[in-house]
Amino acid sequence: MCPDWPRDSASTRRSFLAAGGIAASAAAFAADVDPPAEATTPSAPAVHPGGSDEIHAALIGCGGRGGSAILDAFDARGGRVKLTGMADVFPERIATVKRVLEEQFQDRTDVPDDRMFIGFDAYRQAIDALPPGGIAIFATPPAFRAAHFAHAIDRGVHVFMEKPVSIDGPSTKRIIELAAKADAKRLKVAVGLMCRHCDRRRELVARLHDGEAGELIAFRGYRSHTPPHNLDLAPGPEEMSELMWQIKRFHNFLWASGGVFSDYCIHHIDEVCMMMGEWPITADGAGGRHYKGHITDQNFDVYSVEYTFAGGQKFIYESRLMNNCRQHFGVYGQGSKGAFTISTSGHSPAKSTIYRSQRMAKDSILWTAEQPEPNPYRREWDHFIEAIVADEPYNEAVRGAEASLVTAMGRFSAHVGRPITFQEMLDCPEDLTAGVEHLTLESPAPVVADEEGRYPVPNPGRYAFELRGDT
Repeated sequence: MCPDWPRDSASTRRSFLAAGGIAASAAAFAADVDPPAEATTPSAPAVHPGGSDEIHAALIGCGGRGGSAILDAFDARGGRVKLTGMADVFPERIATVKRVLEEQFQDRTDVPDDRMFIGFDAYRQAIDALPPGGIAIFATPPAFRAAHFAHAIDRGVHVFMEKPVSIDGPSTKRIIELAAKADAKRLKVAVGLMCRHCDRRRELVARLHDGEAGELIAFRGYRSHTPPHNLDLAPGPEEMSELMWQIKRFHNFLWASGGVFSDYCIHHIDEVCMMMGEWPITADGAGGRHYKGHITDQNFDVYSVEYTFAGGQKFIYESRLMNNCRQHFGVYGQGSKGAFTISTSGHSPAKSTIYRSQRMAKDSILWTAEQPEPNPYRREWDHFIEAIVADEPYNEAVRGAEASLVTAMGRFSAHVGRPITFQEMLDCPEDLTAGVEHLTLESPAPVVADEEGRYPVPNPGRYAFELRGDT
């Protein structure tokens, strides 16, 4: 399953993916690109190959997150998407996803051997095999988003990219710059922040802005649960290279993913920003590490971040990935007239609710979201495909990059032990993904363990940046 736990547990499509043996972690994939070339396709065509209604898609990153993404694409309104290419650095992942899809969705899957691409340049081959106006689906570690995005724009294909799309200031700036190039070519870009497409959350936003809860004052959120994957790196790479090992275990390494906070917590943080209609101006975080295995990774086990908005409103967010501790998953707010729930128990259904007072009880409910709720994972694809078919402006890259940056603000603040502003984070020179576009099978890993097998870890109060002390 996608590590955005808990996601759509009752869905038969998610169940068949689990039964098919797709790994719990998202697909791991690396890149080998040159600087963006001059555009070879002026814009995305309004008509698809041969005048048909089909939209060809390439899945780049074939783990659990990629498998879920293509199913959501299949579900999208009109049933237009057809999978015609796959790419990954781990061939077994392509084989597993392809087998399950061909068994269950043979009419939507047309991926012969010559459109199965393996290796560090596989993303290029998969994108190049698409016709102009096709869709490249990026479900890889976020370190490679900008490189993949650049090539998709060059080739004139639309893009769906999973969150987060950036993990620090430099990678955020790269995505924002590329977004303008996509607009210039009329390409559509979707980002997997599906809560923005949730019908019930949108209704909650409208009600809050109409004043049903009064003036918005404060928010609190929690993502505390058992780790969805093993954060202990022991016994280490063993039979694969250090580079491939770090790609496979990308949640454990800041350069590959921004760590668990950036990858797991972005939805909750973005939900609050959606309610406010703005980004916070500062983040002040704290966190700590606990013993959890033989080889520690680069994450804290607990994070607590206080975000502050321009009007002084606070958002307190806590994350804890530890065994045998209380589990809590939800986001809540308070207005001058009453409290409200943005989401609880999972990303879908949201079960949004407004209360008449600060007492969050059934006898105090003013409004609650109608059930059942449309699936937001499908709704984001509905909106994306509708924009492609109608050739309407549609580009979520900047918003996705800024949501990713705000999440990284909280992680960075906790890792260095001081508050940081939105602008400081955007301008921060620490580039965790520098050079990843040039990685090859022979490349050393971006981070290296010491003689005792320990990786560089954040050191609050000592380092100016997350993993180094220079200023």
